Amino acid sequence: MESCNQGEVLVGNFICIPEDPAGFAARFYTVGLSVVGSLAVLFLIYGAYVIMMSRGNPTELQKGKSYLFYALAGLFLAIFGYFLIEVAFIDILHIPGFER
Repeated sequence: MESCNQGEVLVGNFICIPEDPAGFAARFYTVGLSVVGSLAVLFLIYGAYVIMMSRGNPTELQKGKSYLFYALAGLFLAIFGYFLIEVAFIDILHIPGFER
């Protein structure tokens, strides 16, 4: 059994979740960002593999390029979304609970 820090609640006897909405969003955004990053790396590797194995076939080459493009686009959107939240919620709107 795990004990939680101040301001967190134990859920399912194995995970502590912050009670405040800002902490909750921050915790799950970091988890989501790591999942998106891991998937992006896997699809980058797979896209590069498809390109290497295309042997000049234009449809397979285009398929590999699209894997690379969409993996990078998804990763950049996730990272820039994090920075947008940081700038919009903290620096511009000064929403309570969203502090650095």
